Amino acid sequence: MKLAEILPELHRLPRAEKFRAVQFLTAELAQEESASLTAGAYPVWSPHDAVDAANTLSQYLRDESTSR
Repeated sequence: MKLAEILPELHRLPRAEKFRAVQFLTAELAQEESASLTAGAYPVWSPHDAVDAANTLSQYLRDESTSR
């Protein structure tokens, strides 16, 4: 069924039924999105234990402050 066929019927629905249709569609979209997000691995970087990065930044800031 095409959206153009559904829209006139949705337009005729009472407000409460329109709200339920929106809830249904939102839940369907969320479920599809959830399925696609759990399909892969998504690594997230954390600054925890990033000692080398902190040392590099500290050295850069020291170098910048002494060169001015």
